[in-house]
Amino acid sequence: MKFVSYWHDTAPVFQGAVEGPVEGHYDVAVIGGGFTGLGAARQLAKAGARVVVLEGERIGWGASGRNGGHLNNGLAHSYLAAKAELGRERAIAVYKAFDDSIDTLEALIAEEGIDCDFRRAGKLKLASKPQHFAGLAKNFEAVHAEVDPDTALLSAADLKDEIGSTFYGAMLSKKSAMMHMGRYAAGLAEAASRHGATIFENAAVTRHAQKDGRHELETGRGRVTADNVLVATGAYTPSNFHYFRRRIIAVGSFIIATRPLTEDEVRASVPGNRTYVNSMNIGNYFRLAPDNRLIFGGRARFSATSDQSSDAKSGAILKESLHCIFPQLAHVPIEYCWGGLVDMTKDRYPRAGYHDGVWYAMGYSGHGAQLSTHLGMALADAILGGADTNPLKGLDWPPVPGHFGKPWFLPLVGLYYRMLDRIR
Repeated sequence: MKFVSYWHDTAPVFQGAVEGPVEGHYDVAVIGGGFTGLGAARQLAKAGARVVVLEGERIGWGASGRNGGHLNNGLAHSYLAAKAELGRERAIAVYKAFDDSIDTLEALIAEEGIDCDFRRAGKLKLASKPQHFAGLAKNFEAVHAEVDPDTALLSAADLKDEIGSTFYGAMLSKKSAMMHMGRYAAGLAEAASRHGATIFENAAVTRHAQKDGRHELETGRGRVTADNVLVATGAYTPSNFHYFRRRIIAVGSFIIATRPLTEDEVRASVPGNRTYVNSMNIGNYFRLAPDNRLIFGGRARFSATSDQSSDAKSGAILKESLHCIFPQLAHVPIEYCWGGLVDMTKDRYPRAGYHDGVWYAMGYSGHGAQLSTHLGMALADAILGGADTNPLKGLDWPPVPGHFGKPWFLPLVGLYYRMLDRIR
């Protein structure tokens, strides 16, 4: 078994990172070389701005290369809950932003010729218990009538041709997609570089200061100055950006991948070949990779640590869950096991905007693969003085009480959700 991200291990290495010292003055400095930062950098560079990307590790190293590979439209939340929390107008705007983000990805991938197996697959939100289907049905009725007619409600009988496991119905979101995350990250970085962005890897920002309207950013390889800064670091946000650290909860998300399945094994498990997520609070999500591996993920353990030891413990839990859902795959070996940190917000809505002289986009709460490029591009347009299309502008973002960077309370949160899953 390899304890590395399948996406990293099966993607070309980005060759366009600049060697030598980090130096110079730029119109915009982007901190973070994931989908948000690279999407913004490409948009800025295309418009003629001088832009530098400062990545602490390598391109796509963080959440952009450590996810389940889903590009799901709509909201992670219940739409009804979002209406109650945000109001109808904002809930619709955020829902449609996720839809628009997949359109953005599809157009960008085609324009730049990125080979990343992008495909509109549709997503099934599966009812794990009989009582869960009523909630899915109620949410579907509101979504279908008010914001997304490209949805359908499937009964348990309808699922026989979709999935080889017992579920009690599902909501189908037809716009949802999937792609190879590692190949997309490399292709997006190449596109940003081709349009003129300067990209440094292994250049973690160790100090940030503002003076006379100019930002100074120090790294272990040198320093740059910039007129504008965009922070796009999510759960890997460094301690020198304390404002964001108090509002972001870093949670481990863990994933395993089987060996490539045979055609018979695919037909017996996921013949619908969509993205799938179940309805448990501590749930699982899964899909087929381009080479027919089953990629299967979930929280597994509520931990803010992701290393080989932690990933292995979580992988064992995920393997047990996989075999519970698909006992017919119990004989299939697991060949990859990896984890990474997800940047959660308290209410699980992402945030993007401008604070104290710094632009930012983060808090994707496990649903950033689809939205991050889109938000990065929207913020780039705002930085350039264009139309502000940020759907999250002005959304209040209070700090998490008692949280100063290390989420000490995660085990308690996990215990709470496990209890809910037992009784509901």
